[in-house]
Amino acid sequence: MAIKKIVILHSNDIHGDFLAETQEGLSEAQVGGLSLLSGYVNHVRKEEQNVLFVISGDMLQGSMIDTEYKGISTMEIMNYLSPDVVTLGNHEFDYGLPHLLFLEKLANFPIVNANLYIKGFGKRLMKPYHIVNIDGMEILFTGIITESVIDSLKQDNLVGSFVTLEDAAKEIEDIARAYKHTDIDLTVVLSHIGFESDKELAELLSPKAGVDLVIGGHSHTKLTQAVSINNILIAQAGHGTNNIGRFELWVDDETNSVVSHKWELVELSSATVVPDEKLATFINTFKENVDKKYNAVLSTFTSIATHPNRTFESSLGNIYADAFAEIAGVDMCFVGSGSIRVQELGPTVTLYNFLDSFPYDDSLQRFTLTGANVLKIFARFMRNENRSGEGECYQVSKGIDAQYDTHSNKLDRVTFKGKSIDPDAQYSVAFQGYHVSSCEKFLGLTFEELTQFAPVKVITASAQELLKEYLRVHQRLCPSVEGRLRYLPET
Repeated sequence: MAIKKIVILHSNDIHGDFLAETQEGLSEAQVGGLSLLSGYVNHVRKEEQNVLFVISGDMLQGSMIDTEYKGISTMEIMNYLSPDVVTLGNHEFDYGLPHLLFLEKLANFPIVNANLYIKGFGKRLMKPYHIVNIDGMEILFTGIITESVIDSLKQDNLVGSFVTLEDAAKEIEDIARAYKHTDIDLTVVLSHIGFESDKELAELLSPKAGVDLVIGGHSHTKLTQAVSINNILIAQAGHGTNNIGRFELWVDDETNSVVSHKWELVELSSATVVPDEKLATFINTFKENVDKKYNAVLSTFTSIATHPNRTFESSLGNIYADAFAEIAGVDMCFVGSGSIRVQELGPTVTLYNFLDSFPYDDSLQRFTLTGANVLKIFARFMRNENRSGEGECYQVSKGIDAQYDTHSNKLDRVTFKGKSIDPDAQYSVAFQGYHVSSCEKFLGLTFEELTQFAPVKVITASAQELLKEYLRVHQRLCPSVEGRLRYLPET
């Protein structure tokens, strides 16, 4: 029996988290940032013999450096990091499919995905697998994506996907079977479907496929230990660059099996990691250009507005939802929590800060809905299973008081301006275009139900631009959490 050790370092949902930040309570320590991540990866590569670094999707978005250069800066920085394999996340599609294909050409590393196809041709969009040869071992990597990509590509008729977990499992098994004649020592799935879906996928995979690891992303799940399901190890490293996952695997290259493993989530802090100063200098060349262009003060708040958890009401979410409700002239507005990309904003808000916080430019659309359909929306997004980290949650405008009973998993009540929502009354409601494009999935309503009483009215094609002007005019806004969304019993 020949036992060999492999170290797999993994990140997911980096979202343009390029720069280190001061660690709370430690004035001199910095956490996160790609220079610390690179420093740690370089250290492990020198310390250990067999080291691989992989990324499970969503390298793009979340940073003005990424937004300004439409991902080109990110690909240049990732080329510096030199990951061994990467898979696609849903935000890799944010600049459009043609631009993604351009970015893929810039990458000096393989990008794998098994379940995105060009419709009508039976051709996969990306390379479906990549085999890494290291120390006489062959390790097969493949990748799968969340069906959220289908939402992003709804207007593109060329690309489709096997979106169910059952179909994804079959794709993985087909690839594994195709290479059974090759002496594959380890099979790794890089997924971007969320932690709960990773566990379901592991249950579905046949032992004959020989999958050893699922390294995931999308749900931003920060684990304390790897999970084993159906003899498949599953891990995820939260999001951003404050942490990195580290697998140590002892593999029998005669039986092609993992005989022992260790996994840990490593905090990336300047107290323990030597940063890669060359990468920091490289990133600063992009940052300096962005700073010069966007450092003008846009607005001021009376205090810091926060958005710490997308599944709950936040003071920053309230400001943005109220602004859109006023702009659209509606009774209520639902703003996607995931479209707010920072945990804190203010009290001084520069144009850079604002665009960092709300990087997605989208339309704002107005509808007339019955109270019954409004209640359906609240019941759908407030339900327990939607708040697992993989669902679509919302921030709502003032006047709303929605209570949800988490024990019975039912909507308790919703009032608007102190009165219960009347199922038969009509209310004017605004949504972002992204949520309208997949309204049945996100809102629980068909487009026909959205437009039953009045046609859609597009308030603006650029909600971002209107929000920016709103903040410029409305100075000294007061961030607060008012109890608009409440989950009972309260903790």
